[in-house]
Amino acid sequence: MADLSTQYLGLTLNNPLVASSSPLTGSVDSALRLQEAGIAALVMPSLFEEKILQEHALLDRFLDEQSLGHGEAQSFRPLPQGFRSTEEQYADQLHALKQALEIPVIASLNGITTGGWLECAQQLVAAGADALELNAWHIPHNPEDSAAVVEQRYIDITRAVAAQVQVPVTVKLGTQFSAPLHLVRALGAAGARGVSLFNRFYQPEIDLDTLDIRPRLELSSPAEARLRIRWAALLHGHSDCQIAVTGGFHGTTETVQALLAGADVVQLCSVLLQQGPEAARTVLQALSLWLETHDYASVNQLRGSLSARHAPSTGDYSRGNYIDVLDRYTPPDSVRF
Repeated sequence: MADLSTQYLGLTLNNPLVASSSPLTGSVDSALRLQEAGIAALVMPSLFEEKILQEHALLDRFLDEQSLGHGEAQSFRPLPQGFRSTEEQYADQLHALKQALEIPVIASLNGITTGGWLECAQQLVAAGADALELNAWHIPHNPEDSAAVVEQRYIDITRAVAAQVQVPVTVKLGTQFSAPLHLVRALGAAGARGVSLFNRFYQPEIDLDTLDIRPRLELSSPAEARLRIRWAALLHGHSDCQIAVTGGFHGTTETVQALLAGADVVQLCSVLLQQGPEAARTVLQALSLWLETHDYASVNQLRGSLSARHAPSTGDYSRGNYIDVLDRYTPPDSVRF
């Protein structure tokens, strides 16, 4: 039987399948089902500093400011019985997962202030996180911010957090950077042990009936995996950061392709939400069979063998290949050009 074990963020995993951040990874019951199905590690849903600040603002308004116009309430400012802050609830859940699971638990953090990143990161480590994923979600809406300014934001956050915690740190990136390889190398120099390619930003939709701007949730499709696979292939061997790919990985085909390109782990999300934790078992069984059928003794032997450095043609990943793609296009029978 092929050896599926792998290393990620200094952690030894039984196989390269990691459950990405989702509602399934925040519940002990569903996390146990993921572990039983073979998932080797999980990333918790993100702790959002923005939510913490909103909660603090509400407490200030309804507790600290309730005496305005009511002098008799000056000394009567109780918290609701059994109240647990957002940070405390997250730490409680993290602790519960660590107590129940044998697999590593990676906490996810989305901050908006330097102090928030550092304080929350330290709290998550104290609660038992095996590693931290910095979900540095940021839309550069300020026209004065250059690409260099945006990238430096990620580097500064990584350096600050990595210097303060004693667990591995990985950074979850979006797709819209002008020079991802250069950025990942800079993140590695700042202390990151890994990167996750790529965050799926949910796009707002304009409702034509109400003219409201509404959030819209769409789960991924396997077609999205190709972008992640391409950049994993280009990045492999150019940085000390280990590579996680996430977004569009639904089955064994995309999983094997990502490992061939150079990914260290493959994160599953939408397929688990659509089919349940048992989908992981199906992928693992097929992955093991594929390795044996193709005479690979281990995942480590497979990894990176078709990265950009080892591809049959040097332009397979770095060129757009538009000519080949367009020349191969065949219109449907019902369409005449």
